[in-house]
Amino acid sequence: MRIEERWANADYNALPALANELVAKGVVAIAATGDVPSARAAQNASRTVPIVFTIGGDPVRLGLVASFNRPGGNLTGIAFVPNQLGAKRVQLLHELVPKATRVGLLMNPDNSNVATEQADLKDGAGKFGLQTVVQNARNAAEINVAFEELVRAKVDAVIAATDPVLLDRREQIAALAERNVLPAISFTRQLAMAGLLMTYGPDIGWMYRQAGGYIGQILKGAKPADMPVMQSIRFELVLNLKTARRLGLAVSPTFLASVDDVIE
Repeated sequence: MRIEERWANADYNALPALANELVAKGVVAIAATGDVPSARAAQNASRTVPIVFTIGGDPVRLGLVASFNRPGGNLTGIAFVPNQLGAKRVQLLHELVPKATRVGLLMNPDNSNVATEQADLKDGAGKFGLQTVVQNARNAAEINVAFEELVRAKVDAVIAATDPVLLDRREQIAALAERNVLPAISFTRQLAMAGLLMTYGPDIGWMYRQAGGYIGQILKGAKPADMPVMQSIRFELVLNLKTARRLGLAVSPTFLASVDDVIE
């Protein structure tokens, strides 16, 4: 078996051509692990090649499958719905940084879930009387500008949205947060490992492993149409204790007990 890899390097616009290239090479299956844009690009490239996606969003609403239990076409995969996770991140940030009154929201406007997640974050912030400042960023240069604007707006903390590009730029985001002494939270453990204060969200590694398992089944003859879309129901809270100490934050034993993984 030969595995062909194609990387968009954080450029959503490159995905359609990459998907078409894979189909033209005659691949027997595609793992589309770059969230909704990758799944959509693969879907548009072929209606017959089996495709396994990992996404944050509702694949039925997005038109990727007919239903969770019986996808019905050439796509299936693993999904989590990011709605309402944003409000939980606000709550966790408020618990650990109670003096924060203004929170910056770092969003990728090209993400298909951006409006829903932003609304969820703003709703969660409103419940704690927190102001929000939204800054959009699609790439490394825009992330730098976004942080400059957030610092100018005098935010007390930052929430980085659920997005593959922001995950890809995690070291840059962590460095900017550290340089500007800003507590930051995002959606998956890799960002906390890079230096963000904490993350709350799905285990992306688990999703990738399940996608690999589905690809294996397809290679043995299974059909995506009959393979239910798995839903990620396990969410983990990861705390970077080193970052918390650097920021001078007091982490209570109660909060620490709620953490799934601590990075020392």
